[in-house]
Amino acid sequence: MKYTVHELKDTKELKAFADFPNKLYKDNPYYIPGLMSDDINTFNWEKNPSFEYCEAKYWFAMDGDKIVGRVCGIINYKYIEIWKNKYGRFGFIDFIEDYDVAKLLLDTVIAWVKEKGMDGIIGPLGFCDMDPEGMLVKGFDEVSTLTTIYNYSYYPEYLERYGFEKDVDWFEYKMQVVTIPDQMREIAKRVEEKYELRVYQPTSMKKLVKKYGHAVFELLNDTYGHLYSVVPLTERQIQAFIKQYMGLLTQDYVRLIVDKDDNLISFGIGMPNMNDILKKYNGRLNPISAIKMLMAMKSKHPKVIDLLLIATRDDYQKKGVNAMLLCEVYGFAKERGVEYFNLNPQLESNIKVRHSFKHFDVENNKVRRSYILHFNKTESV
Repeated sequence: MKYTVHELKDTKELKAFADFPNKLYKDNPYYIPGLMSDDINTFNWEKNPSFEYCEAKYWFAMDGDKIVGRVCGIINYKYIEIWKNKYGRFGFIDFIEDYDVAKLLLDTVIAWVKEKGMDGIIGPLGFCDMDPEGMLVKGFDEVSTLTTIYNYSYYPEYLERYGFEKDVDWFEYKMQVVTIPDQMREIAKRVEEKYELRVYQPTSMKKLVKKYGHAVFELLNDTYGHLYSVVPLTERQIQAFIKQYMGLLTQDYVRLIVDKDDNLISFGIGMPNMNDILKKYNGRLNPISAIKMLMAMKSKHPKVIDLLLIATRDDYQKKGVNAMLLCEVYGFAKERGVEYFNLNPQLESNIKVRHSFKHFDVENNKVRRSYILHFNKTESV
């Protein structure tokens, strides 16, 4: 075989690892780069707090001195402890259109995971649930977003040829901003009055973070903990994500629902779509791109909003609180002239959240998948 594997040992190589998708997809109109600095920090053994309970290795597939593929192998020990599944993970996988490259990368990561005593492997997944996850299996001609994975259509074909099977799917939606359904307005009003809830509207992100920043991630831990492959965020992770994301957002597209005692009940976090800027600057921050991102974030009339996270406290679920939250976010967006929302992936089994969209004008425009390979059932071909 003409291809070889190179294991990354030095943090200096992480930049090339993060940058490989930008080269692979440079002519693809649907691919949107992530923020390069954030990606490099995610891969960095010394900076990512997930390494408190994860172990990882990175590999390149090489054609001579040219990079033709990449993959990350992860052992998430907290996942194994909580879910009682001895599964390793593969993630951040990309490769040229050549099955031999994909097979070499999968052979390599699987060999390492087997050495670690695992019974199988799942992915693509990251270190934690806040990382991009799930291989695109529908929507290859839909533009990606900052927080999701884009991949060519041959990716799932190669994984299934290798022997991987579906483990779980996520659905993504595009929600047109037209008119709030009367039924949703009625539900929202009834919930607000019955449970004495109100919308918290901060005057700045600094005040929001100070009062509710930690509570947002605590609520995430509580409400997402039962979902596929999720492990609770540690205190170090929470502080890192507050620093990483809260500074990137504006209060305009963050909505919190609180009770009469100011306890956090529900929240929705969105941001103006940054695709054009990310595409133009390949996800790299410099004085010019940073200013343009800041201007886009503070725009009073964005056309597209990426709705990143929604969560509601367990004891308020199925009571219509999501209707109250969505009406608030949707109504504000309509006033600003927003045309549509990109909704982040929703797990197929997360029926409560997915059903909350049914009264709106939504289209399931993308599906992404986590695959599984049981070592005692299937061998590579």
